[in-house]
Amino acid sequence: MRHARERFCRRIAWLLAAPTAFWPVLAAAHIEAGSAGDGGFVSGLQHPISGLDHVVAMVAVGLWGAQLGAPAIWVLPIAFPLIMAVGGVFGVMGVPVPNVEFGIALSGVVLGLMVALAARPPLWLAMLIVAAFAIFHGHAHGSALPAFGVPILYASGFVIATGLLHLCGIVIGATNRWQGGEALIRGGGVLIALTGAYFLYLQLRLT
Repeated sequence: MRHARERFCRRIAWLLAAPTAFWPVLAAAHIEAGSAGDGGFVSGLQHPISGLDHVVAMVAVGLWGAQLGAPAIWVLPIAFPLIMAVGGVFGVMGVPVPNVEFGIALSGVVLGLMVALAARPPLWLAMLIVAAFAIFHGHAHGSALPAFGVPILYASGFVIATGLLHLCGIVIGATNRWQGGEALIRGGGVLIALTGAYFLYLQLRLT
């Protein structure tokens, strides 16, 4: 049983590490993306996974919630999509939010460090951190909606996709019950923080 668990942990580690090989491609795709397809439900589902900077931050929310345990394991993954939807409305309406891409990249750094350090702030502070970054992610999604899109369908898609990414983080976070699981999760946090730092570097180069 122990060997089976160790093999599973190694597979999860490879799953976390594999995307790093595609950083340049995914970064370019996200930075250069200028539309959200047909602006419907499927487009909403696709947009959160169109950039690695979005993906790692959303997985980090699930991982951090799993580390903190109840009630954070459910509160954080629920709070993020709800606040993100508000940011999405801002994006659709054209309400300016400064430094959106910097905020998205910084979210990977901060949330990754929270996981890597196994930080345990009060629940209200954890929610505040998650909510602040959710605004940036939501605004980016909302801004990508084309003029001919259907906002309610598009928003439903990206909220559902975000929830599924949080769930992935929670499932991976469940490995903390096994031997070596906590080290695996904290290592994943390091990878997420490094990914965020990479996108932060790209943004600095573009300015």
